[in-house]
Amino acid sequence: MVYGVDALFTGVRRREPRTLAGTSWQARDDALLAAVAGAFTFAQLLLVGPGLGLGWDETVYVSQVGAQAPASSFSAPRARGVSLLAAPVASWSTSTALLRIYLALLSGLVLYLALRQWRGLFPARVLAGAGALFATLWVTLFYGPQVMPNLWVALGALICVGCFLRGSADRAAPWGVVAGAALMAWMRPTDAVWVAAPLLVLAAVTRRPRLLAALVAGLAAGAAEWVVEAYLRYGGLAERLSEGSRVQGGLGWHVAVADQMRSLVGRTLCRPCTAPMPHPVVMLWWFALPLLAVLGLVVAVRAGRTARTLVPLACAVTAAFPYLFLIGYAAPRFLLPAYALLALPVADAALHLVRGPHGRWRPVAVVLVACALAGHLGVQYAVLHRTVERSTADRVAWARTATGLHRLGVRPPCLLTGDQAIPVAYYAGCASAATRGPDTSTTEAGIRATAERIPVAHLTGPGHPTPAYAYAWDDHRIGKVIVQVAPTARQDASR
Repeated sequence: MVYGVDALFTGVRRREPRTLAGTSWQARDDALLAAVAGAFTFAQLLLVGPGLGLGWDETVYVSQVGAQAPASSFSAPRARGVSLLAAPVASWSTSTALLRIYLALLSGLVLYLALRQWRGLFPARVLAGAGALFATLWVTLFYGPQVMPNLWVALGALICVGCFLRGSADRAAPWGVVAGAALMAWMRPTDAVWVAAPLLVLAAVTRRPRLLAALVAGLAAGAAEWVVEAYLRYGGLAERLSEGSRVQGGLGWHVAVADQMRSLVGRTLCRPCTAPMPHPVVMLWWFALPLLAVLGLVVAVRAGRTARTLVPLACAVTAAFPYLFLIGYAAPRFLLPAYALLALPVADAALHLVRGPHGRWRPVAVVLVACALAGHLGVQYAVLHRTVERSTADRVAWARTATGLHRLGVRPPCLLTGDQAIPVAYYAGCASAATRGPDTSTTEAGIRATAERIPVAHLTGPGHPTPAYAYAWDDHRIGKVIVQVAPTARQDASR
């Protein structure tokens, strides 16, 4: 019996000696992939824009390394990888535009590197098509320049799986497996395990110790800080996982498929997810994606290259599973790793539909596929445009509230509590605290004691109850936000 990835992944090209013609074709392939990655960066800067302020979760991540505001409460599920990724800019500059440009350029570069890992597994036109399909999803474009971890998990998954499949034909590929697995685990350790699960099983079953060691080493290297912090802050890995489950509403059997469908209209967080279903046109691509991926697998089976398509499909399924069936809410960004891996067989299937067995174009199929892609891009742009508009309005409102707080005497050093305290505190340069909920970090007595030393304010919406510690504080209104200001801030404002 023959063991090894070589026996399963037939057709993977080994590196051939370089010739002038071979170098020329390789340069053309690289240029094609670079064009896709460059267009991705340009589209981010044009359609999302460097002027978009930091979102709620972004303020948490940036505050860990930036100087604009004290570090926000860092809950158990989060990992510090994306904070460190932003640190080269955020550690010395408070310019959001500069941070956006940096991340847009970096995400485009890493997309190019990720697609290159699949050379020899798929033709360059398939890789370029897969990159374009993934890069033009509204959720990919929206999160490309943002300080959020999910896109980087997706790019790490592409690198890891591609290098794993080339492990038998390229001696350097295991190092790519290490890098891809480490990037995933650095950003979100639990997501990395779900993505890598099929690879771990396959490496063990096919007796490929180098690939298995590379996977384990990469996951361990990326998750090391998260695991160490689990023991220092939570008392152990199991305790951190348990706390993470509590913060996320209790992980268990939750069918969140409908919630993910509701979020396709541009809801960046669907919790609770009670909105009506989007128009069928908005959801059509989501249902077409798995069907085209299965068609891509059929194409691969007929072409005798099953494994290189089946493996990314398996990793996409395991990556999506916890967010479709184990969590009680939804966010479109959760499925980015699955979308990135599914894009490869989908692009292969699309190319098969428009070209005959001898490489000849099928005119009718070309027209139909082109019309479908044009409609798809139109839907993606419409959703992206609405999402950017809505997100911009939220960030402008937070900045306006922060300016109003400064006028009331709530200036650094200061503390904010209540609704939307985390993002508003970042914009105002204050610390934030909560007495309940997933970000619990203090007590009512602690807030009263703090109010004797520095300005403290509580934020709430109309009709929401005021906590006992803020009953005697002065009420103010900034837009739709009701602000209770502690006496210390009133004295500071009068001075």
